[in-house]
Amino acid sequence: MSKGIVAAGNRYTAQAAADILRDGGNAFDAAIAALFMSFVSEPVLSSPGGGGFLLAKVQSQTPLILDFFSQTPGRKVPASQLDFHPTTARFSTADQQFHIGMGSAAVPGMVAGLFETHRRFATLPLPRLTEAAVQLAREGHPLDPLQAEIFQVVKPILLATDSSRTVFESRQRAGEPVQAQERFHMPQLADFLCELTEVGERFFYQGDIATKIADISRNGGLLTKSDLANYKIITRSPTVMKWRDVDVFTNAPPSSGGTLIAFSLKLIEKLYGDKKLARASDWFCRLADVMHETNVARRETGFAKDPNDKTASTLSNDTVIDRCFDSLTRRAKKTGGTTHISVADGHGNLAAVTVSNGEGCGHMVPGAGFMLNNMLGEEDINPQGFFNWQSDTRITSMMSPSYLSWPQGRQMVLGSGGSNRIRTALVQTICNIVLFDMSCDDAVSAPRLHYENGLLNLEAGFPDDVLASLTQEFPDHKIWPGQDFFFGGVHIAEIAEDDLNGAADQRRGGCTISI
Repeated sequence: MSKGIVAAGNRYTAQAAADILRDGGNAFDAAIAALFMSFVSEPVLSSPGGGGFLLAKVQSQTPLILDFFSQTPGRKVPASQLDFHPTTARFSTADQQFHIGMGSAAVPGMVAGLFETHRRFATLPLPRLTEAAVQLAREGHPLDPLQAEIFQVVKPILLATDSSRTVFESRQRAGEPVQAQERFHMPQLADFLCELTEVGERFFYQGDIATKIADISRNGGLLTKSDLANYKIITRSPTVMKWRDVDVFTNAPPSSGGTLIAFSLKLIEKLYGDKKLARASDWFCRLADVMHETNVARRETGFAKDPNDKTASTLSNDTVIDRCFDSLTRRAKKTGGTTHISVADGHGNLAAVTVSNGEGCGHMVPGAGFMLNNMLGEEDINPQGFFNWQSDTRITSMMSPSYLSWPQGRQMVLGSGGSNRIRTALVQTICNIVLFDMSCDDAVSAPRLHYENGLLNLEAGFPDDVLASLTQEFPDHKIWPGQDFFFGGVHIAEIAEDDLNGAADQRRGGCTISI
């Protein structure tokens, strides 16, 4: 068996992990190195100022989830006293409003997650795992076209403050973010990473960085040194279900994505049972229906407002499944900044880690070279409205790193970026693999659809007869001109028959490296 395989959303990110695997590190060493590199190579999507989730499968042990996502602050102040304001991100096909400012920043968990992962699972010293990221941050690199496109989309955020313009403004075109192939440097981030690995996580949560975050939060923010000092990693048991003959392990409440993925898969099982299916018009039309009914059930069970074990249990109740099934079969025929890394090694370890910085709040931590998150300004994870969150609690998320296991011994980890498209991207990919026996590459590259708020989004690439049926059944639709960043970025690593395979999603700069 080879030493390992990594699938990620950027070639520098993937290469950092691959180099660690080549040097004898395990899947978790590689995932840590990839995360550190992602701060440099994917800085809008991943930052020490954000957070995420790790699904860890250690050889023959049961998978577990490390939750290091963002936490709400311990205090509230009147909205009028906050630096919290809307800004518009301009995507290729539409505009979307986000809220930024220091009042949008939640307590970051990324650094705690990295150190906990290292303590529990890693084998190599932390300075070795940060080495490549520090070097690239100092030397700079030509910004790849996808990252340049992301920079352009969130231009108002990257250029919102003097501190962020210092890092993200182009040296060639004033008033614009760094351009494709322009050299992009992050020297302050390099210094921060060196000191972080030397001093330890207390540097971030109790030391100089905590003081700096608390200081800048005094101007319209909410974060305090106590918020940072009190941050804790949470170890969770995954949400587990058997689907066909495959055991599926995915993220658990208070995150939303895993529970909603499980609900969609159960509804598909209710629809089709063990029937042999074809990727024909009826399948895709019913898949869009499943997405719709999942959204309805999410709202009606209260899971959207309060994603916890109780509401998750209600969502998985047979009565709810039956009601959605009835609605599905009776339906008239007429009628967000995230990245993921999957790693497997030759020892049987698998790591799936999904992280996010939102879009960033527009404010850099002084002298540290990274931007804080804007999780309190993310509409999708604040379904009850802004400022209605409960103090000192984990924020919900659609991020859903997942693990699949077959009776014959095949194992796979996968996950996706993509805000509220994460769960639909993963459901479609899992169906492609389990129901249609597609290879990892084909399962990831197949065209996707996403149904929400009455609109069916369709990627280019569906056969003409399928497209005709979908557009007839869903008059309110949008056909995208090609495969698009919008539809998520699924990255897979698997162990099958003493071999390692993987696939990375080209929608999000996917790169797969086998060692």
